[in-house]
Amino acid sequence: MVQESLFVDFAETLITTRRSVLPKRLLNPGPTDDELELIYIAAAAAPDHGLIRPWRFVICTDATRNALAEVFAEVLLARDNLATLEQVTDAKNKAHRAPFLMLVVINIRGLDSKIPISERYVSAGCAVQNVLLMAHSMGYGASPTSGQSMYTNPIRKLFHLSDAEDPLCFISIGTVDKQKPAQPRMTSKDFVSSI
Repeated sequence: MVQESLFVDFAETLITTRRSVLPKRLLNPGPTDDELELIYIAAAAAPDHGLIRPWRFVICTDATRNALAEVFAEVLLARDNLATLEQVTDAKNKAHRAPFLMLVVINIRGLDSKIPISERYVSAGCAVQNVLLMAHSMGYGASPTSGQSMYTNPIRKLFHLSDAEDPLCFISIGTVDKQKPAQPRMTSKDFVSSI
């Protein structure tokens, strides 16, 4: 009973103290290969109705980050041909901010058609949350990010997405440069009701 109570206390603390940390506030060191393997194992514990594996991760290597920086600049200039050099540089820098970066990809048009799209998103969301929680348990900061570039053809091409797949979000992980005050969270009264 005492051991179960400690486990509950740990889980409550881990879950309720997790905060998203923007990539620009994530510094070296990032997670080691062994830590990353634990993070991936945690992701694999996400619910997966039908065992269809509707999501996957693509790690951004240094070469990928350089290409991603160019894609971010290309997409910005396609959207705003009057973007300044500073804006283009800032767009490029987004690819290099956190020590670790990966893309979460979701398969919503392929696999077993009996599994609803909503359940695929739930599975992917749970995998992302497990990644964030495991990184937090290791003392790292992490966050999912997206943006206007996410759903463009250059991103699809860079990450070799199939016609059945869409990018869901990037996940950045690293050491937090400084803690910021916690943002207020909802209380159960904000989202729980009875009928």
